[in-house]
Amino acid sequence: MQVKTFANHFVSSPNSRLKLLSQSLTSCSKTFLISTTLQWHSSLLPSGLCVFAPKDHRKRFITTCISSSQEFASENDISNTSVSLSEEKEEEKAVEVKTEGLADQSIWNQIKEIMKFTGPATGLWICGPLMSLIDTAVIGQGSSLELAALGPGTVLCDNMSYIFMFLSIATSNLVATSLTKQDKNEVQHQISVLLFVGLACGFSMLIFTKFFGMQALFAFTGSKNVHILPAANKYVQIRGLAWPAVLTGWVAQSASLGMKDSWGPLKALVVASAVNGIGDIVLCRFLGYGIAGAAWATMASQVIAAYMMIINLNQKGYNAFAISIPLPNELLAIFELAAPVFVMMMSKVAFFTLLTYFATSMGTITLAAHQVMIQTLMMCTVWGEPLAQTAQSFMPEFLYGMNRNLAKVSSSHFY
Repeated sequence: MQVKTFANHFVSSPNSRLKLLSQSLTSCSKTFLISTTLQWHSSLLPSGLCVFAPKDHRKRFITTCISSSQEFASENDISNTSVSLSEEKEEEKAVEVKTEGLADQSIWNQIKEIMKFTGPATGLWICGPLMSLIDTAVIGQGSSLELAALGPGTVLCDNMSYIFMFLSIATSNLVATSLTKQDKNEVQHQISVLLFVGLACGFSMLIFTKFFGMQALFAFTGSKNVHILPAANKYVQIRGLAWPAVLTGWVAQSASLGMKDSWGPLKALVVASAVNGIGDIVLCRFLGYGIAGAAWATMASQVIAAYMMIINLNQKGYNAFAISIPLPNELLAIFELAAPVFVMMMSKVAFFTLLTYFATSMGTITLAAHQVMIQTLMMCTVWGEPLAQTAQSFMPEFLYGMNRNLAKVSSSHFY
């Protein structure tokens, strides 16, 4: 009833109604949005549609009558809508350009973050060979026999330690992956399990060097070099006392690296290197302890480094003194992760061990010269390792974390 009253008030006849509707549609055809609006209304509204078109086109408006409701759409509002749409398109273009700039900026920020991590990590890998090089330099000033004894001695102390590099790789990967889940309890559990594995491996190596060290050295040097066995065994027995501290320190160090902290471990190893250098000079040069003094200095520096690594980890809110016996499935997960690394490191250890073995058969002087050259070579072979450690610390965030981004992984920004 209301529709009829409204229609009779504005339109006198059906013909005039059609005429007005035609004029309105013609005038509105200039704007695509208006035409779309009319088509939408005509498809949805009943036959009681009334369109009022005054002569003043600048104030033209469209009226739709649907039972008791009325809608008014001004052409000026539609024009403003068209302008706002064009402005939104311009803003979208501006946002796209700005986004590209942010993408470039994020890459540079990422490179800076990687460099901040890789720089200290480089020092971590240099400190180990540097300690052995300091031992070689100081002992070489005193006796060529003891310098030659360092050859088989470092095979059992340094080369054998690289077999347990799988602990370092597994720790940094598991800790970094657990951190992406933002579960602190899981991170603590992973650290406790790996600390137990490291401690167990350390005591196993301590027992091995205590009871089978001499037999291993004799099998390595042969009967022609029996004269270097006492000095070599003395060096191995003293340094063997640090095996538990060395491997637990590696776990604590790798846990910090998995948390993208390379400065804490670097500080620990800088202090350890200073202790080793000063200890070598004092014990070997001034007190005359020779190869035994070098072994005590190195052992003390390794224990200090492990303690500082543990303290650094405790300062992050984790208990590095807590250990947990791993379940069989947890040991299997560690094995699956570390098996390829273990095979790779075994091949490297076998290669350098064979070099020392053949040098041993060539006499004392040749073995002493080989010891100097092999330690110098070791200083030059670790420069690529920090990048590998960087990938282990940063990649899990893009593979499993909340910032999962496979595009960044595939772009290989880390290599």
